[in-house]
Amino acid sequence: MSEGISLPLVNSIPALRVLIVDDDAVDRMAVIRALKKSVLAVDAITEVDHGRGAIAQLQIEPFHCAFVDYQLPDMDGLELIHHLRHQGINIPLIVLTGQGDEETAVEFMKAGASDYLVKSRLSPELLAQCIRNALRIYQAEQAVQAAQQQLQSTNTLLRQKNQALEQHRRRIQQQNVELMRASRLKSEFLATLSHELRTPLNAIIGFSQLLLRRRQQAWTEKQTDMVSRIYSNGKNLLALLNEILDFSKLDAERLELSPQPMDLATLAATTVAEMRSLAEQKSLVLTLTLNLENPHLTNDPIRLRQVLTNLISNAIKFTDTGGVRVSIHAGATTAPETSMPPDQRDLVEIAVTDTGIGIAPEALDSIFEAFRQLDQTHTRRHTGTGLGLAIVDSLVGLMGGSITVETHNGDGSTFRVLIPRHVSNSDGIETALSP
Repeated sequence: MSEGISLPLVNSIPALRVLIVDDDAVDRMAVIRALKKSVLAVDAITEVDHGRGAIAQLQIEPFHCAFVDYQLPDMDGLELIHHLRHQGINIPLIVLTGQGDEETAVEFMKAGASDYLVKSRLSPELLAQCIRNALRIYQAEQAVQAAQQQLQSTNTLLRQKNQALEQHRRRIQQQNVELMRASRLKSEFLATLSHELRTPLNAIIGFSQLLLRRRQQAWTEKQTDMVSRIYSNGKNLLALLNEILDFSKLDAERLELSPQPMDLATLAATTVAEMRSLAEQKSLVLTLTLNLENPHLTNDPIRLRQVLTNLISNAIKFTDTGGVRVSIHAGATTAPETSMPPDQRDLVEIAVTDTGIGIAPEALDSIFEAFRQLDQTHTRRHTGTGLGLAIVDSLVGLMGGSITVETHNGDGSTFRVLIPRHVSNSDGIETALSP
């Protein structure tokens, strides 16, 4: 099946192959004579006298254009055009009409003809101009068709990509649902496990403490040491379980603050005093510097004490020589780039500085991740769950504050906590209690 010849630009028309479809030999001769006298180069001219012959000829041989009489013996020109277009034969068609048949020619053009010529007005110049116009229209139509096909291909490709992206999004969404469910189950499991283990562990600690109080009985030094070890390890294990329980509550967003008026200076001094024995075991100096004109604020004293304890114990753990310094002072009255309400921008800064091993730059991005430790090997020197800093980060966030770290690998670290003076509970209400 022929779809015409791939045509070059109109300005460089090739030697034409022309088909003339007309049952009148005189009319065919007039067209041929005008073609030969025109400025156009003609390579070959084929003549047929009926529509069926034109269809057969176009199916086996390519042509640049065809002249079609509007009335043929076996079919009219309009029917011939419909046959050609139906079979996918798409070449410029110029309708030959008689005088006064211009309205009929317009119907032909609506059906797909490129132009028309009145036989009585046929001239080489008019015929050449008509062919040029027909070829120009044909080329424009071909360009539009190619662009439409390209657009359809692009749209099809985009639809396929969109479908693939949608499927990928649904898979990710399903994975997120499964991950959230797994995380929730993990938190519930940790909370249940921690709670169930605390009951027998408290009994072990209580009985070992009771035994230590009755040392006046005939106990050997070895027996006393064994009970002391039971008590000490029980307390350590209870602290680890409490960390896991707190983290599971924070992870499940079930932990709520209980803010109340409190004295930060007293809380800090008490906490540092209790941690001093831990520092003295490693021959470290633990100091506290307070620079607060007004130490009174509204916060959850238990959770704020937990933040201080975790930061100080973490500093002591990773410091072998030197000391740990805790400093508390008033922060900036206007916190830049903060989402805190204006009444919460009166800040307090808590800084814990050590002279320990520091933190490698590549570890800074993950230092507040749960279960993350600087040394992840089985033979690491420093024990623990790796939840201390993760809990601190979550609690500080729950208080509406922020935590940052400054470190030089091998030359100590400083953790800075900025919290507002007045912290609200989960409902945004400050608990009004007497100090």
